[in-house]
Amino acid sequence: MASAFQKMTDAELDAALADLERQADELRALNLKLDMARGKPSPEQTALSKPMLDLVTSETDLHDGAASVDNYGDPDGLPSARALAAELLGVDAANVSVIGSSSLNLMYDCVLNGYVHGIAGEKPWCQQGTVKFLCPAPGYDRHFTVTESFGIENVPVPMREDGPDMDVVREYVEKDAMVKGIWCVPKYANPTGITYSDEVVRAFAALKPAAPDFHIFWDNAYVVHTFDGEGDELLNIFDALAETGAENLVYEFASTAKVTFPSSGMAWVTASPADMAELRRAFSAMRVSPEKVSQLAHVKFLHDAAGVKEHMKLHAAIVAPRFALVEEKLTDGLAELDCATWTHPKGGYFVSFEGPEGSAKAIVSLAKELGVTLTPAGAPWPYGADPRDTNIRIAPTYPSLEELGQALDVFVVAVKLVAARLAKAERAS
Repeated sequence: MASAFQKMTDAELDAALADLERQADELRALNLKLDMARGKPSPEQTALSKPMLDLVTSETDLHDGAASVDNYGDPDGLPSARALAAELLGVDAANVSVIGSSSLNLMYDCVLNGYVHGIAGEKPWCQQGTVKFLCPAPGYDRHFTVTESFGIENVPVPMREDGPDMDVVREYVEKDAMVKGIWCVPKYANPTGITYSDEVVRAFAALKPAAPDFHIFWDNAYVVHTFDGEGDELLNIFDALAETGAENLVYEFASTAKVTFPSSGMAWVTASPADMAELRRAFSAMRVSPEKVSQLAHVKFLHDAAGVKEHMKLHAAIVAPRFALVEEKLTDGLAELDCATWTHPKGGYFVSFEGPEGSAKAIVSLAKELGVTLTPAGAPWPYGADPRDTNIRIAPTYPSLEELGQALDVFVVAVKLVAARLAKAERAS
């Protein structure tokens, strides 16, 4: 579909360009310094968890059943922490390890184990030649950075409105034994905000990998991060596996990073009993015991899944107006110009924006000139290589509503001006 700029007469386009250049000059003169680069909770959100800091004091009984909080031991984490994590994911606590504060660290450790030691009795990946990971794109750039850091080949897979293109996934996984994994954010995906359909989840569970050491890295980071009504429902991947009789196929991760305090929460991994036994052997060489004082504080504060749900309602009250403002600003500024589309998530931390072909890098660069820092164009693609140069990840949670409104006004002008410049260049070519 042609944009409104492409449909203008030469005189109309020249006038529109002149007006947009004037608007850009006015914004540039304001010397703004606004940031929408990363999906961070706002200070209002982290303040919600400050009462947790008062729950473990010098008077606190540092026991969790038979577990000692103040000493070594319990390598899988406190029993109460494992029970909470298991309840949130709908799995057996016996198959959960709560370790550290970062699920990304756990993902890295799992890749490291496969790369250095091997999985399921297979040779270490470092001895198998160039191994591959599938990367649904647009997706989470830090996932791609993990595998890229090992020299693993990141292979992009198209994302659809209901999840990754499973025909493409199946073709790779079932025919290429060098494919060892796939990165997934199945609920409120980063950055599109979509939730995988039941059909897609069941298609994952039904995969017949060519590689015995293939695993799905199921990063359920936003499992409780709904801000619009009841939100989306995600089929439990382990329930889907039970339907097919498959085992040893999935590592699932989650954390409280954006529930309580980023970098000071709880993170966990769950998998089949056999996979967990293998991971525990690997983890035992890395650490003696997790940090249990923080786990105790989290359980005292959140209690159970119902407590988490109530706490996340407080987050939703802060986050929802920011996403509503994104929708309002983009609709008012761009909807009638037919030069962009964007997602409308019910949860998570991002909006995925698609501009005209060949526009994303220019929009991000111009926005920077005008005082707004965005995620680098191409970041949601392996190696930063968006083949059409259209995708931009919008992260609206951290700025105040006032700052967010300013940043979005700048963004809209940048999109319009780049789209008009492209239309002018196209006409001149």
